[in-house]
Amino acid sequence: MNVFSMRALGYVLIMLLGLLSAAPNLLPLSVANKLPDWYSHNTLALGLDLQGGSHLLLEADTQALLNQQLDDANDQLLEALRQQHIRYSRSDNGQPQQRSIVLKDVSQWPQVSQLAANIHQQSNGRSGISLELQGNKVALRLTEAYQQALLKDAIDRSLDVVRKRLDETGLTEPSITRQGKDAILVQMPGVSDPQQIKALLGTTAQMSFHWQQPSPMGALLVKDRAGNPYYLETRVALEGTHIVDAQAAFSQESGQPVVNFKLDSQGAKLFGDMTKSNIGRVLAIVLDDEVVTAPVIRSTIPGGRGEISGSFSMAEAHDVALMLRTGALPVPLTVVEERTVGPDLGSDAIQMGVTTGILGAALVLVYMLATYGRWGLIACVGLSVNIGLVFGLLSLFGATLTLPGIAGLILTIGMAVDANILINERIKEETHKGRPAGMALKAGFDKAFATIIDSNLTTLIAVSLLFMFGSGPVKGFAVTIALGLLTSLFTSVSLTRVLMQWQVKGKERQPMPMGGLDISRWMPKQEVNFLRGKVPALCVSVALTLLSIGLFFKPGLHYGVDFTGGIMMEVQAPGMAVDDLRSAIENPGLGDVAIQEYGAEHEFLLRTANSSGDSPAPMVVEQLKATIVAANPDASFAKVDVVGPKVSGEFADLSMLALLIAGAGMLVYLWVRFESHFAVAALATIGLDLTKTIGFFALTGIEFNLTAVAALLALLGYSINDKVVVFDRVRELFRLEPEADIDSLMNRAVTSTLTRTIYTSLTTLLALLPMGLAGGDAVNSFALPMLFAVVIGTSSTIFIATPILSILSKRRAAKGKPQLRPTAEEIQQELAHLP
Repeated sequence: MNVFSMRALGYVLIMLLGLLSAAPNLLPLSVANKLPDWYSHNTLALGLDLQGGSHLLLEADTQALLNQQLDDANDQLLEALRQQHIRYSRSDNGQPQQRSIVLKDVSQWPQVSQLAANIHQQSNGRSGISLELQGNKVALRLTEAYQQALLKDAIDRSLDVVRKRLDETGLTEPSITRQGKDAILVQMPGVSDPQQIKALLGTTAQMSFHWQQPSPMGALLVKDRAGNPYYLETRVALEGTHIVDAQAAFSQESGQPVVNFKLDSQGAKLFGDMTKSNIGRVLAIVLDDEVVTAPVIRSTIPGGRGEISGSFSMAEAHDVALMLRTGALPVPLTVVEERTVGPDLGSDAIQMGVTTGILGAALVLVYMLATYGRWGLIACVGLSVNIGLVFGLLSLFGATLTLPGIAGLILTIGMAVDANILINERIKEETHKGRPAGMALKAGFDKAFATIIDSNLTTLIAVSLLFMFGSGPVKGFAVTIALGLLTSLFTSVSLTRVLMQWQVKGKERQPMPMGGLDISRWMPKQEVNFLRGKVPALCVSVALTLLSIGLFFKPGLHYGVDFTGGIMMEVQAPGMAVDDLRSAIENPGLGDVAIQEYGAEHEFLLRTANSSGDSPAPMVVEQLKATIVAANPDASFAKVDVVGPKVSGEFADLSMLALLIAGAGMLVYLWVRFESHFAVAALATIGLDLTKTIGFFALTGIEFNLTAVAALLALLGYSINDKVVVFDRVRELFRLEPEADIDSLMNRAVTSTLTRTIYTSLTTLLALLPMGLAGGDAVNSFALPMLFAVVIGTSSTIFIATPILSILSKRRAAKGKPQLRPTAEEIQQELAHLP
C-alpha cells in the first residue's frame, strides 16, 4: 500500500471515530436502549437555557472560618503560655486577621516562638501560624499556606455536603462544580422555582448541645425563634457531628412534627453519660445559632436516640432532618448569582437554535456549490464532516450545549469555509497561470497552508481567553469555536485535499476546470489603486471611532445584569397592561423596578438594580413573584436572573482583561510571525473595528452582557483572520519583489485577495443571517453585532489595514530597516559568507 493510500486510510479512521462519537446524539431512543450504556450515554448535555432549569452560584463565607481558626490558635497559645508561667496581657489591635498579646518579659520571646511551632501543625510538619515581635507586642496570624489549605478543605467538604443534600431531594442529575477559589456552581435541570433549594443550601445546619448556665456572667447568649434568651455554657457538651440519622415524624405526645435523631456509638455513650450526670438541668439544642428546643433532662437517656421539637411545620422538619443526615456545611454559603429559565423558553430556544443553525449551514453549502461546482461539493462534504467531528468531540468531552454554543457553531461554519475558499482561490490562481491540475493542486494547498495556520492561531488566541476568563455559556461558546477551528483545519488540509487528489487522479497533466459560478470573472484583473483614497478612508474611520466613543458616554451602553448586578425577570401576564403591572408592584420594599414591554403582547421585562451596593436579596425575587401572582394568578416567569455586585464587578474586570490580553497576544504573535509594523497595523485596525462595534451597541440599545463580550472577542478573531490573509500576501510579494513600490505592492495584495475576502464575508453573513433575523432576544447581543462586525471588518481590511501598513512600511524603509524578518535560508546564506 503506497503512502497516499495509508494517509487516506488514517484520515478515514479518524473521521469514522469522530462521527461514531457524535452518532448517539441522533439515535432514536429505541435504538439507543439496545446499545451499551458507555456508548449510548456519550451524548451532549443541554444547557439550562435550552432545557429550562435553575443555576445558582454560591459563595462561601470563609472569613468566619478563618477567624474561628485564628481564635483557636490564639487560645492554644495563651494556654501554653499559662502552663509555662509566661506572663502576658491581651492587646486589642482592631485587625480582623491578627491577634496580639503583650509580653511582660521580652527575653522570653524565643520560648514563645518555640511553643507556637506546635500549633496547627500541617502535614509537612510546619506550624499554621506565624508570630512577629513588634517591640514587646506579639502579632499572631495564620500563614498563607495554612489559609489556602483551610479554604480548599472547606470548599471540598461543602461540595460533598451540597451534593448529598441535592441527592436527598431527588433532583434529576444536578450538576455541582467548584467555581474559582471560594464558590460552588449548582445547575438543576427542570427546576423553575429554586426557592426551597436556596433555603436548603443556604443553611449550614451546624448543631450542638449546650447546658444552660445559671448565671449570665461569661455565658453564651442564644435566642430561640420567639426571641426568648438562653444563657448557655460556651463549652459544647456534644457536637452534632455524632448524628448518623435523622427523620421527620409526629410526636406521640403532642402530635406535632418533630425530628428524631440517632447518634453514633461514641455519641450515644457521651449522651448517656452527660444526661446521667445532669438530671434536672436544661439541655439546649442549638441549630445555626438558634435554640430550637431546650428540654429539662428528667432521666438518663440511653441508646443514643433523641427528639428535637421546635414548632416545626412538617416541611421544615423534613428539611432539618435532611440537613442533619447529610452533615453540616463547614462554611455558610450565600447565593450571589441566580438564573432561572422556564421549560417553555428552553424548548423555544432549542427550536430556534436548530432552525437557524440548519438554515445558516444550508445557505453556506448552497453558496459553495453555486460558486465552485464539484469543488464546492467537496468543500461541502468537508464542512459536513467538520460539523460531525465538532459534535463528536463535544460529546466525548462531556460538554454542555448552550445557546451561545449553537451561535459559536454557526460562526464556526462561516469561518471554516474560509479555509476552503483560500485553498480554492489559490488553486484557481495557479490554474490561471497555466499550471496543470496536479501542480496547481499542490501549489494551491502549499501556499494556502501558512495563511490558514496564521489566521486560525490568531483566532484561537482570542478564543482561549474566552475560555480562561469566561463563565458558563461563554466558555461553551469558546470551546465550540476552538474545536471547530481545529477540526476545520484537519478537514480542509486533509479530507478536502485527498478528495481533490482523487478527482484529478490520472489527469494531473491536464488543465484543472474549476466550474461553478466564477464571480472572479467580474473581479479586477489588474492592480486596483485602493490606496488612492487612503487619507479620506482613514479620516472617515477615525471620525466614526470618535463618534462611537461619544456614543459610549452618551447615551452609553445598555448594560445587562451581568455587569450592573441586580434582578432581571421576564414575566408573561395574560390580559395585564403595563400600567396594571406597575400599580401592582408599587411597594417600597421592592425598590425601583423598571418595567418595559418585551416580545409578544402581555410580556414584560422587569429590572431592579442593586441597592446600597448589597447583593440582591433572594427575598426580593420571591416578593416580586408573589405580588405579581396576587395581581394576576395566570402570570408565569419565563426567566429570572439575579447577579450580585461582586459577581458583576468580576465580570466587568475579567471582560476588560480578556480583551486587553487578547490584543497583546495577537500583537506578539504577529510581531514574531511577520514584523512589528504588521502587528501594529493589525492591532490599530482592530481597535478601530472594536470601537465602532461598541458604538453600534450604544446606538441600537442592544443589551451589553457576557454574550456581547463573546461577540467582541469573536470579532477580534474574525477581523484578525481577515487581515492576516492580506498581510500574508503582502509578505509573499515583499519576498518576491523587495525593491517594489510599497503602495503598488499593497494594492496588488488587496486586489489578488479581493475575491477571497468577499467570498468569506458573504459565507459568514449567510451563516449568521438566520440567527440575526430570527434568533430572538436571547442571541441578539451576539448575532446582530457580529453581522455588523463582519461588514466593518471586511471594509477595514480593504481600506484601513493596508493604508496603515503602507504608512508604517514607508517609515521603516526610510530608516533603512528591512520589511520582513530574514528566513532561516537567508540567515544560513549570511552565515556562509562570514569569514
